[in-house]
Amino acid sequence: MGKNCYYETLGVTRTCTEVELKSAFRKAAMQFHPDRNPEDKTCEVKFKEVNEAYQCLSDPQKRAAYDRFGHAAFEQGGGANGFAGDGFGASMADIFDDLFGDVMGRRGGRGNSGATRGSDLRYNLEITLEEAFAGKTANLTLPTSVACTACSGSGAKPGAKPRACTTCGGYGRVRAQQGFFSIERTCPHCHGQGEVIDNPCTTCSGSGRLTRERSLAVNIPAGVEDGTRIRLAGEGEAGVRGGPPGDLYIFIASKPHPFYQRDGADLFCRVPISMVQAALGGEIAVRTIDGGETKVKVPEGTQSGKQFKVRAKGMPVLRSRDVGDLYIQVNVETPQSLTKRQRELLAEFESLSSNSTHPESSGFFAKMKDFFENLGN
Repeated sequence: MGKNCYYETLGVTRTCTEVELKSAFRKAAMQFHPDRNPEDKTCEVKFKEVNEAYQCLSDPQKRAAYDRFGHAAFEQGGGANGFAGDGFGASMADIFDDLFGDVMGRRGGRGNSGATRGSDLRYNLEITLEEAFAGKTANLTLPTSVACTACSGSGAKPGAKPRACTTCGGYGRVRAQQGFFSIERTCPHCHGQGEVIDNPCTTCSGSGRLTRERSLAVNIPAGVEDGTRIRLAGEGEAGVRGGPPGDLYIFIASKPHPFYQRDGADLFCRVPISMVQAALGGEIAVRTIDGGETKVKVPEGTQSGKQFKVRAKGMPVLRSRDVGDLYIQVNVETPQSLTKRQRELLAEFESLSSNSTHPESSGFFAKMKDFFENLGN
């Protein structure tokens, strides 16, 4: 039984381009792959035919010979059947590289110097509300990896240089053929660096980095909020073997304030006032976050929970000229530990009170009783 036409096997015309040929091969290879069709034995045969056809037509010289003589061009050992050779593994590796792209950065390529970017660092900085209002310069001391000055971060002894790993050829990864698949893994000799150091630096033991405590002055802008993240590029750990350093991320946390609660750029403050002050009215003086003082007029008959707004006495808005407001909430304090005379005066006051004196509480229980009786009916 004669072989099928290679062009028909791949479903392309004789005038197809290399791009069309490769696209057709990828589609057919994925369709008839034995792992996708474990119960269908015919797919394995078709898969071999597809690969054989592509091995021939993807080679310009073999394709020219096939176009002129057909299958007869290879009957004397010309070798179009690439299923049993390295060509199959290479073609399938190309297929899966195209399909799935750079998996875990495996296409590092020859000439990878082993340089790796340093890790990012995180620093949690706790500040007061006053510091968040005015801003500050924070002096930080943090342990971090810095480039070894003796070897300039290369990891090699001064005067020596790393050499390309002979196991992986400098790629940092090695490829092994397993059945239909070409599997890549990290090179066990250079551990993915692509380089080997024969004469390591005695100062850093070949790592190219040293752990040191580093002092850093960081500008904390006015208006930062709890959870604000400040990124300092290049202030993280030093890179491996001359690689670029990582970044430093500073996360701001605000300490609780004894008087103010913050909501964005606004501040809230609870101020207790006496029952008499709430009834007769008056004026209260409240300290503001900027260290000044503001006076708030309390009108006659003020109820507990009443809020008063003081404009532009809150927090500055980060990277803006806007300023939040200060909200003062008064809480009417009930008198405690009364003397006999105070009790007498309050009892006299109660006897002289009327519905207009206590409009909210007057008749409350009568209204509640009527409501539930009507609800029941």
